[in-house]
Amino acid sequence: PHNPRLGTLLAIFIGAQNLPEGFNAYRELVSGGASPRPILAMMFALSFLGPIAGLLGYFALQSEPGVVGALMLVAGGGILYLVFQDIAPLVRMKRHWTPALGATLGFIVGMVGEKLLG
Repeated sequence: PHNPRLGTLLAIFIGAQNLPEGFNAYRELVSGGASPRPILAMMFALSFLGPIAGLLGYFALQSEPGVVGALMLVAGGGILYLVFQDIAPLVRMKRHWTPALGATLGFIVGMVGEKLLG
């Protein structure tokens, strides 16, 4: 079940996805009045946090696939909600979180339907 080439490709995609985030965060901090050199130093130091946490999780949870699955499910659900929160049109509503929640629930219904029918 482990494919090193697929894992490498996934790591490249994750890194590529993070580049625009880093550039935007840097630009926001500089436009807010912070000095560029300390920002770059902080971002460089923080860039090691992800791989360290990944290795720690790999070695600590290697024998716990159920825990890893549950963590991925919760993280994926949170990311999915945030994506729909940003994509959902800005509608003046009393409960502004309902479009994102509805989109997330709709996605879940679609996934369950796919598993049941496919």
